[in-house]
Amino acid sequence: MNIFRLAGDMTHLFSVLVLLLKIHTIKSCAGISLKTQELYALVFASRYLDIFTNYISLYNTTMKLIFLGSSFSIVWYIRYHKIVRRTYDKEHDTFRHYFLILPCLLLALVFHERLTFREVMWAFSLYLEAVAILPQLVLLQRTRNIDNLTGQYVFLLGAYRALYILNWIYRYFTEPHFIHWITWISGLVQTLLYADFFYYYFQSWKNNQKLHLPA
Repeated sequence: MNIFRLAGDMTHLFSVLVLLLKIHTIKSCAGISLKTQELYALVFASRYLDIFTNYISLYNTTMKLIFLGSSFSIVWYIRYHKIVRRTYDKEHDTFRHYFLILPCLLLALVFHERLTFREVMWAFSLYLEAVAILPQLVLLQRTRNIDNLTGQYVFLLGAYRALYILNWIYRYFTEPHFIHWITWISGLVQTLLYADFFYYYFQSWKNNQKLHLPA
């Protein structure tokens, strides 16, 4: 554990809390992509297969439970909560997210650290997480009108991965034999997908204006 890893984990946790705050307090999921949330639920389900068989630390297990539980609860709220589901923008959230799943699975079958079911699923979760934000970004571009909580949620998600890149750089120079190409490349791709959003987010913050993305 180092300061960059901890900051990344806390930023990721804050992003989830911001989204849950929006859903629980305002009873609205406007501007939130159900497709992205379903992909994240699949990411965590495939990544944390060892949650009850491979104990690392209380911190590690707690974070796994939080991300698993929150991802599935968010999907449930958007799909089935009698008030929240009415605010879901199904008309604009039309990205065919299932087209992302099979290529990521095939990629994991080819590029993995070890040919075991758990390792392939781990690689699959990394590849899928790298592109899981795409439906959300497309939805924001289509609606253009982005409320503060949704903007903060997406920004924190991007910042979490950027902080993890700093964590990997730090560990590369401080830990012997720390080389994980699959994790590094998928994380870099994931961060680059946020570049356009980051630019407009900081522009809106600098100019004290409402966040808008170009169509």
